[in-house]
Amino acid sequence: MPKTLVKVRNSKIHGRGVFAACDIPKGTRIIEYRGKRLSHAEADVIYGGSVESGHTFLFTLNDQYVIDANQRGNAARWINHGCAPNCESVCEEDDSGRPERERVFIDAIRDIKAGDELLYSYFITLEQKHTKRLQRLWQCLCGARRCTGTMLEIN
Repeated sequence: MPKTLVKVRNSKIHGRGVFAACDIPKGTRIIEYRGKRLSHAEADVIYGGSVESGHTFLFTLNDQYVIDANQRGNAARWINHGCAPNCESVCEEDDSGRPERERVFIDAIRDIKAGDELLYSYFITLEQKHTKRLQRLWQCLCGARRCTGTMLEIN
């Protein structure tokens, strides 16, 4: 398998996207989601802590930390949400038990053909009611047959 499994380019779904540079078999660890570790409070100061932002480069790592792919991020930050994903995010705990050292990887959950866009569910959960306005703000345009129309987790 080639060293580079993915390429970033414009996406029909949203802005930039990540695409398979070659066929990727189910079960392949594709890429690590990288970025600066921030506490939730630090992220709130930087990004305002508002669900109104529609901001998706923050990946919740655990109860204490998020990964901010806006800072020191890699290609994984461009992987779009999809309602029929071909990938999943996998969080791995640090062997020493340090929550700030936990890591997130993107793994293939089915065979992916060269040129296909990588997609995973963002599992965005909000404590407040999912109003129509919030659902539009967090709109999903993945085009899946059973697209929910939103990146928000439907409860």
